[in-house]
Amino acid sequence: MVYYANHLRYFERARTEYLRACGISPSALLEKGMLFVVKKVEVEYLAPARYDDLLVVETEVAAISKASVTFEQTIGKDGLPNRIARGTMALVLVDGKGKPSRIPEEFKAALIGGR
Repeated sequence: MVYYANHLRYFERARTEYLRACGISPSALLEKGMLFVVKKVEVEYLAPARYDDLLVVETEVAAISKASVTFEQTIGKDGLPNRIARGTMALVLVDGKGKPSRIPEEFKAALIGGR
């Protein structure tokens, strides 16, 4: 069986790829002195995953505020709708000092366009 905490890694990788698909790369954020950090995570485990299962992670933006974005994600196996987990993750954009920072309008537009 897949260790439960590994699901968080799958969610994180999918969010990173989602941001990249929206044209927001981690390196672009770092160049601007910003970084998304996880503020809150809620995960519901629905069924077990086993090693060598083909998993699919769906990611969508549920909400955007001035400094945060909330993602809703699901993990399925053998194609969806065989869901094994679902989660909600709130991320906050912070500056180099760890203080919340306003999400640039071009990033908001890209995130909304990715829905």
